[in-house]
Amino acid sequence: MNDAEKILKTEAKPINEWLDRLLPGEDTPPKQLHKAMRYSVFAGGKRLRPALAILAYRWAGGKKEAIYPPACALELIHTYSLIHDDLPSMDNDELRRGKPTSHVVFGEAMAILAGDALHALAFELLAMGGKIGIISDVARAIGTGGLVGGQVFDMEAEGIAPTPEIVERIHLGKTAALLTVSLRVGASMADANADELEAITLYGLKMGLAFQIIDDILDITADESRLGKPIGSDEERNKATYPAVFGVEKSRTMAEELLAGAKSALPEGKDNSAFISMADFIFKRAY
Repeated sequence: MNDAEKILKTEAKPINEWLDRLLPGEDTPPKQLHKAMRYSVFAGGKRLRPALAILAYRWAGGKKEAIYPPACALELIHTYSLIHDDLPSMDNDELRRGKPTSHVVFGEAMAILAGDALHALAFELLAMGGKIGIISDVARAIGTGGLVGGQVFDMEAEGIAPTPEIVERIHLGKTAALLTVSLRVGASMADANADELEAITLYGLKMGLAFQIIDDILDITADESRLGKPIGSDEERNKATYPAVFGVEKSRTMAEELLAGAKSALPEGKDNSAFISMADFIFKRAY
């Protein structure tokens, strides 16, 4: 287990405790909705996005527990996006993190509502942070210029010849935007200065783009037990991916260069070790 895996494992424990505390219990009406919400949130995952927020919070000088509700909000947003992404009208995936997807277990209508409810609760938790600018930042990152827009570009690109410009636009929206804003949430909660915020933003954009490139590679090279979902689905649906444009080896090289750029974006004079470990961990996934 490398340093990043140790960090994620350590951070996951309090994150899961806070998620359990903040999510409605399964016995709270409407019971089926709350059961569906908790099913997807606790179906697994490394809690990367809230962990990045917490690490950025400490990196920028934050010391108290105020970061946890906004950090958990980022995990709820990520989970809602996965629920909707897996729907029959989208990617029609039946496995996520090695388990049946929400719509397979609870039906399509309840899965949609569970995603909607997680999205709503996320903004309630962001508001608990007490900073309006953070709410605006997250909304922008997951809206038409970010997560949702990236999903639309992804859908529109199916079946057409992908270009470098198309895949970059998709990946910056679908993946990099939420990873970047996770870091910005943490830094902003700790009142980071403008230079710190600029540095962590650039790190996030480059790291987030590399993260999705490596996910594209894994869809070709990994086995299903490692990936936690069917492999080869991108190629089967003619999705616009980096390997489809550049091939696997060139895509690996591009991811490596992006992660090197992410690390070099971090300012001197601060303890950047956690973020450097994260970048190394992300690249290691490609092999």
